[in-house]
Amino acid sequence: MTKGIEISVLSLLPFVLMLGAIAFLPLFWNHHWEKNKVKLLIAGILSLPSVIFLIRNGSEMRLVHTIIFDYVPFIILLGSLYVITGGIRLSENIEGKPLVNLSFLAAGTLLASVMGTTGAAMLLVRPLIQANKNREQKVHTLLFLIALAANCGGLLSPIGDPPLFMLYLRGAPFTWFLNLLPQWLFVNGVLLAIFFLIDSYYYKCEPAHEKAQTFPKGGAIKIGGKLNFIWLAGVILSVALINGRYIEAVHSSEYLGFIREGVILLMALSSLLITSARIRESNNFSWGPIEEVAYLFIGIFITMVPCLLYLEANAWSLGLISPRGFFYASGFLTSFLDNTPTAVTFYSLAHGLGLRTPGMIAGIPVPLLKAISLGSVFFGSMTYIGNAPNFMIKSIAEENNIVMPHFFAYVFKFSLLILFPVFILMQFLFF
Repeated sequence: MTKGIEISVLSLLPFVLMLGAIAFLPLFWNHHWEKNKVKLLIAGILSLPSVIFLIRNGSEMRLVHTIIFDYVPFIILLGSLYVITGGIRLSENIEGKPLVNLSFLAAGTLLASVMGTTGAAMLLVRPLIQANKNREQKVHTLLFLIALAANCGGLLSPIGDPPLFMLYLRGAPFTWFLNLLPQWLFVNGVLLAIFFLIDSYYYKCEPAHEKAQTFPKGGAIKIGGKLNFIWLAGVILSVALINGRYIEAVHSSEYLGFIREGVILLMALSSLLITSARIRESNNFSWGPIEEVAYLFIGIFITMVPCLLYLEANAWSLGLISPRGFFYASGFLTSFLDNTPTAVTFYSLAHGLGLRTPGMIAGIPVPLLKAISLGSVFFGSMTYIGNAPNFMIKSIAEENNIVMPHFFAYVFKFSLLILFPVFILMQFLFF
């Protein structure tokens, strides 16, 4: 694919600048950065040099393929899950005691692989905030929600996390990700245990007058917009069944694969038309978060194309061939960019190695596919920019007057202190 094309290191600069913009502009230019139109403008400006480079080097078809067959399915899936779960309303009158909070986080961890990390996080963040409204110490609960429901819980299916959907589009079977169940159980089990210990300690330290503000007895969770679970099931079945593995016509033509995206869009449209507007208003549903993701990711997907070509052309010279190396390298890039382009980048690197081993999946050795999946999903929780729902949770918390840690405080006081040691231990135990 890269034969005859000289891939200059300078062609990677727009990708690096895109990364820098996402990481640092919210810190130093937040008043302007919070406007989605500004994000689209910056994405467009940084994408232009990559487009010119690819056209001049005869790689325009690679760019078109990336936009049509990667970006479009990605944003349709993510947007549809956002719309459908935004029509499900959980209302409850339960006090946020440690066992209650643990139950919320455990449920989010389980749901993440079923309805996606974005769906699970958006479904639970507001009820969790409501349950803890009388607690003084509650920021840690939202940080663990980011780690569990918005990231680590989504490891078991292509629905769970967008990077796995990208690997699914490249040939990984829908059910293959269930092979990662041992790692999923270990990481999420350890994190839930750590959370329970921390939350129990903080709850015991709560002032007596805060504990006195108890919730009425007999509190229970009520679910509104239940019909959306049907549309959600439709999305899951579409991803699982409408592919070349089960439908020969889809296997023969990439464009016929968009039947799947058409069905997914139909599920989202059904949710919009049938769900009561009152439910979405109660959820403070808006198009802003998904617009932000769409604008940023068009820039990311375009600027990463030269990077993919560079990795494919220089795979062996980079000296990255072991599963352990792929795990940490993909995890590092995920932490400071986003896990979706990271998974695509390292898949291209693995593919460029041209290794041939028994039992290959999606054209690469299984150990490398496992390493890429684990690194891109787990390390998405290391920063606010590691995965799209992270910033969504932060934004919703701040709308409710909860002071969340800034970018670097999140990393040094939570990620490096709690998450990273768990990931290292998992790596030592499993590969």
